[in-house]
Amino acid sequence: MGHLDHAAFGWLTPVLSYTMACIGAALGLRCTVRALDATGRSRRNWLLTAASAIGTGIWTMHFVAMLGFGVTGTDIRYDVPLTILSLVIAMGVVGVGVFAVGYGRDRVRSLLIGGLTTGIGVASMHYMGMAALRLHGTVHYDPVLVALSVVIAVVAATAALWAALNIHAPIAVALASLVMGAAVSSMHYTGMFAVRVEVAPSAADLPGATVMQFIFPLAVGLGSYLFITSAFVALSPTARERAAYASAERLTEPDERAVHVAPSGFHAGRDPLRSPAP
Repeated sequence: MGHLDHAAFGWLTPVLSYTMACIGAALGLRCTVRALDATGRSRRNWLLTAASAIGTGIWTMHFVAMLGFGVTGTDIRYDVPLTILSLVIAMGVVGVGVFAVGYGRDRVRSLLIGGLTTGIGVASMHYMGMAALRLHGTVHYDPVLVALSVVIAVVAATAALWAALNIHAPIAVALASLVMGAAVSSMHYTGMFAVRVEVAPSAADLPGATVMQFIFPLAVGLGSYLFITSAFVALSPTARERAAYASAERLTEPDERAVHVAPSGFHAGRDPLRSPAP
């Protein structure tokens, strides 16, 4: 049985991965709140941004944490297509949950469906990412801890969507994102503690890419996307702010319907009180 190290770089990877999870959650919640205040194409676009933010945040959290993962007695590689597929699954399944909440008429039903779907998407991303591992040995899982990780994912996703439906204040959203980030991180490490590896030493080359060749550059790129999108959302006015601006502009515009009617015989530049010129 190989010894598993979940924090090869100390607290750096756990703290950084938690930060990425919080940023993705905060951005996703803010976009969902914006979507609920919008209509038509604008609502759809906000929901798409929310799904990509949450999915990207979860994926980045997982693989930043995996930067610190190691197994004694074997190198680790990652299957590139499966790793990319895990990202697509994260955004796609989370998108189904977010759209269920964004367009559902029955809020309770939409919340349950969205939370279940999003939670399963989070768990699917995690275990798809683990399936992309390539090492000299066999990976086994503790079924109880696996089930617990899925439950944590579903509860965390449902709580996050509930927050999006009921919490609109920026400070409250920030607090909710911290809780969701903690829940997603707990799900990840619960799933990782379920892992057991039987190492089979071998001199053969492992297929796939190393973590620094593939995972690190992709994580940096997606992390940059989250930061840039967060700045865009923070600077973009809300629907209420746009309505307030429009109302203020209407109040400051001159009333074109007010027409000044001059008395008969009035000529510009002449005082009407004076007697007419001879």
